[in-house]
Amino acid sequence: MLLISLLTPSGMKVNAAFDVNASAAILIDADTGQILYEKNGNKLLGVASMSKMMTEYLLLEAVKEGKIGFDDTYQVSDYVYTVSQDRSLSNVPLRADETYNMQELYEAMTIYSANAATIAIAEKIAGSEAEFVKKMNEKAKELGLEQYKFVNATGLNNKDLKGHHSTGGETDENMMSGRDVATLAYRLMKDYPEVLETAGIPKKKFREGTDDEIAMENWNWMLPSLVFEYEGMTGLKTGTTDFAGYCFTGTAERNGQKLIAVVMDATSANGEGTYNARFVEMKKLLDYGFGQFERKEIVAAGNQVKGNETLPVQKGKEKEVTIQTKSDIAVWAQKGSKTKYKVNVVLNSSDLDENGKLTAPVKKGKVVGSVVVKDDQGKAVSFLKAAGQAQLETVEKVEKANWFTLSMRAIGGGIASGWNWIVDKVTGWF
Repeated sequence: MLLISLLTPSGMKVNAAFDVNASAAILIDADTGQILYEKNGNKLLGVASMSKMMTEYLLLEAVKEGKIGFDDTYQVSDYVYTVSQDRSLSNVPLRADETYNMQELYEAMTIYSANAATIAIAEKIAGSEAEFVKKMNEKAKELGLEQYKFVNATGLNNKDLKGHHSTGGETDENMMSGRDVATLAYRLMKDYPEVLETAGIPKKKFREGTDDEIAMENWNWMLPSLVFEYEGMTGLKTGTTDFAGYCFTGTAERNGQKLIAVVMDATSANGEGTYNARFVEMKKLLDYGFGQFERKEIVAAGNQVKGNETLPVQKGKEKEVTIQTKSDIAVWAQKGSKTKYKVNVVLNSSDLDENGKLTAPVKKGKVVGSVVVKDDQGKAVSFLKAAGQAQLETVEKVEKANWFTLSMRAIGGGIASGWNWIVDKVTGWF
């Protein structure tokens, strides 16, 4: 009877039994950054062309800031031309005497993982790939990545750059941890959701209708109409080198639930690395996310956390201010779980004086702290650091009191303090 009970679904520990055949893997909720599954998430590994997510980020940022436009043109450099002619790499051949606009180069990079097109974008933005790599590493730090090394814009091994590499050693490659790859994808989708409009294109022709027309099939074979089609797949980026193995950052959405999943150096059940393996393991990871979790709301937006309804204010017309949650506080819990969750408030110490008070004037909507969600065992629910915690904000503004009011309070406080001193002194006589 004991054996039977262990083998039945009700007795199974799904999370303990679940595993992904990869050197590292991570699954997160794309809206909140909550980590739903993680395997070797902090291990530094090769990322291959998943590096191009950083190039995409920097391009979309430059466009948003007006520093570059998709209609801007690029004149092919000798370096880009040389790399583009190597069809053993993912490429669209570029002509040495031709100009290309950023839109078609962006599509070639994002859909077809075209390496020379990626270098062209890097040169257009920063003047050279070497300068662009500096921007990649700087942006990684800014985004909160912790374990990374970028030596080129593409994710190729430096030996594939035909002697043109300028950063790192001759055989160096880009490296990141799985958690950092997920963080980069999370920030890319949060800051520039339009990336999925291009990353989600299954097939497109480069320079259609010209002598240079090339059919580009997305390397993400889980997109609609492709061989590993997966319901709800929206993006994002594959990557493969001998060093990195078979990698994939996948994004998908079903019934309002959005997931980001990463597999690095994926293998089949017998340990063989293949193109198919990364899609099989990605499907397994996404199925787990969509099938095993349900959303549990802890505190709705605009509500107060019990025991932390107000904050004291000094020098204000009012002596306290009401605080509330800025957004919904919710977690994804395993279906059928009876785990109960509680919230802990963490106030911003930099905004408070030594007595734990805010100082007037206080603006309405001022963020004064955050909320940490813990389970009934006291363990905090895990989120990406870049996602942050749910925030607490002030409900109303508190204006600074005038000098007369402050003076009266000071006098009243002095009288009260003096009276308390007399009471304490007299009490001490008896």
